[in-house]
Amino acid sequence: QVLLVESGGGLVQAGGSLRLSCAASGRILSQYTMGWFRQTPGKAREFVAAIDGAISRTGDITDYADSMKGRFTISRDSAKNTVYLQMNSLKAEDTAAYFCAADWNLRLDSNTNYKYAGAYRYWGQGAQVTVSS
Repeated sequence: QVLLVESGGGLVQAGGSLRLSCAASGRILSQYTMGWFRQTPGKAREFVAAIDGAISRTGDITDYADSMKGRFTISRDSAKNTVYLQMNSLKAEDTAAYFCAADWNLRLDSNTNYKYAGAYRYWGQGAQVTVSS
């Protein structure tokens, strides 16, 4: 069993930054693929970013939704069993509940299943991010 707890959400002005954390307990996250998703009322969860459970010779394997590339960065601190989402240049349309997710079987170099919420087994409770314009 993996328990995920997000933190770091809040209210920020457009153009500002926030860093979300996703702390895990119950299992070591270093070999799990981790994803960040976001959701607004009445809409499905949207893929934000993912980091592979395997580290390549060139470093972490990551991917982002197109609208987040260059603004968001996903990273992992294995010693703290925590995954982060650094969000810069925030826009009003980034306002959403942000969720982290984990799965042992997903790999970013195999297919694009990691972009789908239904592919993840474990989920956090979510952290609200509100960006004021």
